Amino acid sequence: MADQNEAPVVLHSVDLSNPDIRESAAILKQACMDTGIFYVINHGISEELMAEVFAQSKKFFALPLEEKMKNMVTKSRGYKVINKLYDQETKQQAHGEGFALIEEAPDANNDHRPLRGPNVWPSAELLPGWKETVVKYQKEVLKVASAVSRIIAIALDLNEDFFDQPQFLGNAIPYLSLIHYEVEGAQPLKECLLGTPPHTDPSLITLLATDEVPGLQICRDLEGKPRVWKDVAPLEGAFIVNIGDILERMSNCIFRSTFHRVQYRKDRYTVAFFVYPSLEGTIECIPSCVSAENPPKYPPIKNEELLGTIFKTEVAAA
Repeated sequence: MADQNEAPVVLHSVDLSNPDIRESAAILKQACMDTGIFYVINHGISEELMAEVFAQSKKFFALPLEEKMKNMVTKSRGYKVINKLYDQETKQQAHGEGFALIEEAPDANNDHRPLRGPNVWPSAELLPGWKETVVKYQKEVLKVASAVSRIIAIALDLNEDFFDQPQFLGNAIPYLSLIHYEVEGAQPLKECLLGTPPHTDPSLITLLATDEVPGLQICRDLEGKPRVWKDVAPLEGAFIVNIGDILERMSNCIFRSTFHRVQYRKDRYTVAFFVYPSLEGTIECIPSCVSAENPPKYPPIKNEELLGTIFKTEVAAA
């Protein structure tokens, strides 16, 4: 799907079962310097749970449209049709559908801040076990994200538990997005369909689980003429992890957020897990990433303010 002369990108793999965390940190750091994206293997989530969350995702997207529309997106949660984005490079409109949710806090109904409040849930009668599977998956992937964050901390010359602090991932905000890139109703004459235009993720990190269908592509230089897009191959049982804008900001651009897009040829299902720090925290350049030669490129900002800017529709709806 990328340029025919371009081979798929070769990614580093970070093995969470490796007892030598400093070796893992060296691998992760090299991956972040090379591409900003890497595989995470041996993460500890069972094959059964991974298979079940994809099965439940497919069950939801197989519902009639009128049933799915009952769960329309509210405050960045719920069902949405991905068709409002257009890519000048491919001359295509995005095509697909998604369902997003967060980890609900006990006082969800009274919290109107960004990425807070209640989720929209499909009918338990239509989809028994759907909510339970998704909630369990959220909790398990957050554990993986925390493990990855400890390796990132060491890679940035920080204490291993730096991101475990309450202002960061100690009170993390996980944002889960089930996505179906469908072929039916799309532009069949196109060689590849556009799922998502080029973008970076606004998160700290993103952990992507995908089926066996390829589609993810990365570009390290959007100013290149022509742009060079490289395919990222799915790896069975692994997460594809990419650096987000918040970590780029905190690392003072030592780790760069990865531009990526989705182009696909047949139905494709993914589960994206975006990790955001606590709303109570402040996002600022990490001291180990600042020097006389590399002064801070960003001023400190409250995470609630930053996320309020990212999720403007939530602020308007509050």
